[in-house]
Amino acid sequence: MRTYFSAVLSAAFLVLLAVLVPLSALSAWVDLEIDDTDRYVAAVAPLASDPDVRNTVADLITDEAMKQIDVGPLQDPVRDFLHQAVESFTTTEAFQAAWNAANRTAHEAVTAALDGQTGESVTIDLAPVTEKVRQNLVDNGVPFADQIPVEHTDIRLISADRADQLRQSFRWLRAASVWPAVGTLVFTLLGLVTAWLRGGPARRGRVRALLAATAVAGAGYALGALVLRGALALARDRILAEVNGTERDAAAAVYDALTASLRTTVWIVLGVGLACAVCALATRIRYGPTPPAPAAPASSTAPAGA
Repeated sequence: MRTYFSAVLSAAFLVLLAVLVPLSALSAWVDLEIDDTDRYVAAVAPLASDPDVRNTVADLITDEAMKQIDVGPLQDPVRDFLHQAVESFTTTEAFQAAWNAANRTAHEAVTAALDGQTGESVTIDLAPVTEKVRQNLVDNGVPFADQIPVEHTDIRLISADRADQLRQSFRWLRAASVWPAVGTLVFTLLGLVTAWLRGGPARRGRVRALLAATAVAGAGYALGALVLRGALALARDRILAEVNGTERDAAAAVYDALTASLRTTVWIVLGVGLACAVCALATRIRYGPTPPAPAAPASSTAPAGA
């Protein structure tokens, strides 16, 4: 009966950790990165040199400019020329500064969209970038550069429908802050202490019970890391499926940049969890079985008539 009860407790411990670990990572990520403007901008700043992002920015700005330019049969050559000029600008430090400024503004829009009402998509407004591009091209005498309109040109990251589905989850994660992570660590510690106390009066039995609980905890953390990795991949596929084809590569780059810390967390937790589980099991095996409790001495009675 005791063995069966211990197996049930171990299974419950494993399952709860597999649920708590991804929730803890997500809530800490929202609190420490998504809600922090400086960390948000730092996460997406390297995307200024990403080829997909640069090409998408050049496409969007050029498309908006060509709506204002009519050169008859020269439309395609002019478009190619302007596109090359804009794409060349995306390799400069001025573009990096404009990209950071755009994302600093976009962070306010992202948090507002995730806090706001239904029907609002999550986008990056390229107006600050367009303004810098226009000024740079005009200063360098690029034809038709003065006709580039400085207006809201967005890279859509999350559609309105998908944002509506995510909004409630983000509100919960934001409210939870880092407390699920603290709770997970406390729960793990309580599980280990409980195993120690249930190991019996003998020190050897307690150590073996603690090692078994440590192995289960390690497996729970590793399983939770795999659950988080699967959730990130599923969310990525669903979000990008609703983004326009011309913007999908850039949106994918932004998504990957923002979730990079989560993917790093996955591999760290997975590695540490598996290491704890394997080491605890190996140590428990080498520690040997718990010796049986000594049998009580049999009571003897003197033979009758002695």
